[in-house]
Amino acid sequence: MQSNQPFQYNGASRSSGEKRIKETKPAPAKPFSKGKELENIAAETLRQIIDAVDDTLVLEKINAFQKQQFLSQANRTLEMVIEEYGCTLSQSEKQKVMKYVADEVFGYGPINPLIHDPTVSEIMVNGCRQVYVERDGRIEKTDINFRDDAHVLNTIDKILAPLGKKIDHNSPMVDARLPDGSRVNAIIPPLAVKGPTLTIRKFAADPFTSDDLITFGTMSREMARFLKSCVRARVNILVSGGTGSGKTTTLNVLSSFVPDRERIVTIEDAAELQLRQEHVVTLESRPPNIEGKGYISIRDLVINSLRMRPDRIIVGEVRGGEALDMLQAMNTGHDGSISTLHANNPRDTLARLETMVLMAGMDLPLRAIREQISSAVDLIVHQSRMMDGSRKIVNITEVVGMEGDTITMQDIFIYDQTGFNEKGYVTGNHRATGIIPKCIEKLNACGERVPMDVFEGKNIHAPFRRY
Repeated sequence: MQSNQPFQYNGASRSSGEKRIKETKPAPAKPFSKGKELENIAAETLRQIIDAVDDTLVLEKINAFQKQQFLSQANRTLEMVIEEYGCTLSQSEKQKVMKYVADEVFGYGPINPLIHDPTVSEIMVNGCRQVYVERDGRIEKTDINFRDDAHVLNTIDKILAPLGKKIDHNSPMVDARLPDGSRVNAIIPPLAVKGPTLTIRKFAADPFTSDDLITFGTMSREMARFLKSCVRARVNILVSGGTGSGKTTTLNVLSSFVPDRERIVTIEDAAELQLRQEHVVTLESRPPNIEGKGYISIRDLVINSLRMRPDRIIVGEVRGGEALDMLQAMNTGHDGSISTLHANNPRDTLARLETMVLMAGMDLPLRAIREQISSAVDLIVHQSRMMDGSRKIVNITEVVGMEGDTITMQDIFIYDQTGFNEKGYVTGNHRATGIIPKCIEKLNACGERVPMDVFEGKNIHAPFRRY
């Protein structure tokens, strides 16, 4: 139980390896555009506050009462700095300074408001002078700046420290996540020529459901009904699409259809899936340490997961040799596996899968690889990001089998784009192709009854809302 003792600037303790506040000591800052004097006051206030904090204090672990005590002391420090400068500040200007101080000490600096802004889906920091965000599928530049490259690096370090990761010249790239599950990628010089680059892809605090995707027009109700039955009947599914097309969101929705009684093992580079089931084991790959040792790949985790008695294996993204092990798992009793990969269309999905199997280093003939794929993969859900920024499932394609050396496929549902409306939003319809999927027999055998009218070739109006 946390103590409600008044906050003190010294006398706190921390365990080995925890971050000290003095490691984040800033250079003079420029948090505001209004007046050099206000900029200097904000920087000096932060400097004096951090200089006063004991070296051993871990501000991230103080409770709410202690935090209020800290902010009260910070207010007094601000008044002293104002007196030293011999000037006066309005109440709103004082609030700006205090917000800047709080964001630097307790948050992620200048981008802290963006992280807590529910309308922002992605934050892109291109060096210290450019911060872009994505809202409603469209990218826009903000007026937010960092002081310098060191300030950006400090923010990156603050994100990585709780995860036990670091970034430096020996390891200039890193994938990480925020406490809310948001995906983080950072890359620094010399690889990033124009300065440290930080990309944060945010996820909804409350994960989207199939009803949400229907409302957004990502898929139709008939498509959702079919996909739910496929997941429950343990059909192997690949979710494909380009960067930012919504693959992970769709993977989350599909995963939510898995019955609670089943044991799920998830495998990711950075854990970001938001599964609601209770029996979930989350595995995360590990980069090499500074000595180049300790690397644990996605492939290692896929192999290990087979010994963990999984009912379902969900791989966040397949991008290398682990594709072979995943196909082997699908073909040896681990039905109902789900994964994502980058591809331009369903046919390209299979071509990329072939390439990734070859990356495993096995000297397999192409026909053998294609037979493995056609036997393992049942369904491809292909998703696209449209011109207006909206995400649509544009194909639900079934892998039927082999004809000669070619894998045969058939579209069950497609999206027909008809144009744009007066607001510039994409218009179109999801529709069934009229083909009855081959896997309907498996669905029926598992007790998943899908009405045949779901597959009738009718147009289904898609709303204009986006996520």
